[in-house]
Amino acid sequence: METNTTNAVAGRPVTGGDIEAARRPPTGGDIAAEGRPATAGEAAAGRRPASGEVLALKVLKSVASAIVGKDDVVTRAFLAMLARGHILIEDIPGVGKTTLALAFSKALTLKYNRVQFTPDVMPSDVTGYSILDKVTGRMEYTPGAVLCNLFLADELNRANSRTQSALLEAMEEGQVTVDGVTYVIPQPFMVIATQNPVGAAGTQLLPDSQMDRFMIRLALGYPSQDDEYSMLLRKQGKNLLDLVKPVLTSQELEHMREDVDKVHVDKSLMRYIVSLVVATRSHPDLLLGASPRASIALTSISKAMAYLQGRDYVLPKDIKPLFFDTLAHRLIMRPGIENDNTTALSILEDILKSVDAPGIGA
Repeated sequence: METNTTNAVAGRPVTGGDIEAARRPPTGGDIAAEGRPATAGEAAAGRRPASGEVLALKVLKSVASAIVGKDDVVTRAFLAMLARGHILIEDIPGVGKTTLALAFSKALTLKYNRVQFTPDVMPSDVTGYSILDKVTGRMEYTPGAVLCNLFLADELNRANSRTQSALLEAMEEGQVTVDGVTYVIPQPFMVIATQNPVGAAGTQLLPDSQMDRFMIRLALGYPSQDDEYSMLLRKQGKNLLDLVKPVLTSQELEHMREDVDKVHVDKSLMRYIVSLVVATRSHPDLLLGASPRASIALTSISKAMAYLQGRDYVLPKDIKPLFFDTLAHRLIMRPGIENDNTTALSILEDILKSVDAPGIGA
């Protein structure tokens, strides 16, 4: 990786061109695939000498074999995984939300569990339950579905609020508590939840406290005509998930996450991130802005972006493309604002224009 250097120049306001560049999704093709020799620490740990971005490209290529034409979404999802975040995928049925989650579990060789949420799913189905063992006379714990590496919460917003809340402790603290006893969830751990758009039959809003625990919210959208045709060609006589090959072990993924944790963030960039988030709290069109958890999430996923590009330090260009996906789902609009064609994304665009970025790396 490159050494940590900064080029301090005068900051300048963000222009419309910067906004368009920031909104452009990063793809696997944007990641520089440069090799490097293994460090002493890696050699001692028996880790492979390939750099993080090389391994990441292999993961993205494997997952993309099942998700046609959505490289930007695949990349952002993997960034959140590297940043120890949880992912919310919101879209209409049939566009590949579940396939994306299953493809990652296969490429990363993670132990995964899946729950198809319906109104009759109980909290104990998620967290587990205790049952009396008649032989020993003791209460024995039966693990719930969330005790895994990757938990797929399919159509989460079809569950009742009590069951939705069962995930809160697991997502924030990596543990569950049943009958007063705490059970630690194995690492790496992440939740990929899918939900249908609010207003679809049988859905209800996720609580704000749960929305805030998702690092990013993504949408797949319809494929282009060419991509849909390519998907049909690949699917003839086979399951698209059969095309996904294992790339990393769960231990290797955890090593990569540890490397992401070590990526340097300059103090000026920390202030920039805080300024962006704080600006949402005073915006006249917002009833509720982003919490400090949003600042932490944006910092973490920006470190992952820098890591995938072969740097051990963050630049403003790592922050801007992820600003919208990280904050939009945390904002609550004032009633009636949507009638003026104002959206969470347009508000975030205004904020990105109004807050000057540091001149690092300009």
